[in-house]
Amino acid sequence: MGRIIAVANQKGGVGKTTTTVNLSACLAQAGKKVLVVDADPQGNTTSGLGIDKNNLTKTTYTLLMGGSYMHETEVATSVEGLSLIPANIELVGAEIELPSRDGREFILKKLLRNCNNLYDFVLIDCPPSLSILTINAMVAANTVLVPIQCEYYALEGLSQLLRTIELIRADLNKSLEIEGVVFTMFDSRANLSAQVVDEVKRHMGDNVYKSIIPRNVRLAEAPSYGLPITLYDSRSKGAECYMLLAQEVIEKEDLY
Repeated sequence: MGRIIAVANQKGGVGKTTTTVNLSACLAQAGKKVLVVDADPQGNTTSGLGIDKNNLTKTTYTLLMGGSYMHETEVATSVEGLSLIPANIELVGAEIELPSRDGREFILKKLLRNCNNLYDFVLIDCPPSLSILTINAMVAANTVLVPIQCEYYALEGLSQLLRTIELIRADLNKSLEIEGVVFTMFDSRANLSAQVVDEVKRHMGDNVYKSIIPRNVRLAEAPSYGLPITLYDSRSKGAECYMLLAQEVIEKEDLY
């Protein structure tokens, strides 16, 4: 049975899209069948996986609005075993149009209900806000993976997200769980990074991944080439850390 993971943080610039792109690629390279749903109107996950987001006719927007089916919206990527439902700026329209629809919070869940038989993992890249798109992702998901940048306001963003998850669990998806927190942009030379890690671990306990993603030049360069880090520079520290994270995620597979 496949696992649907919403990659979410209401705070922007925390490495959410970087984590979606590279974790999904590492899961696929570990032999898993993976689908990524780009639910962010910025479409950075789409371009980060090498798809031209400005030249698409079938996207997450057309899928949500009933203008396309899953099988015709899905596109292949450069990573074997990794497929994508792409997005572009048109997805902003869904934030305007979906609120007037009946059952608006459950549309993505209904679309993904057959994916458990087709994929080992479905990763949904959420926008950095509590929008109808984020709500759809969390209602559809089994778990929420939370990237946290190792900086001063990290805990503030985390507490807001945890409140959102509690609200979703109470009203819309009672089985929603925390997949785990993953630290991103860790700078081993900065005392603040270590302090943030220690503080979050005190709050989250076992819901923190051991793998920590460092600040890494090659990770920053890879999106401009439309490649995940494992294809751009498989020997980089960033690639090594995302492969370790993928193994941790896979090890949780039996729990779901």
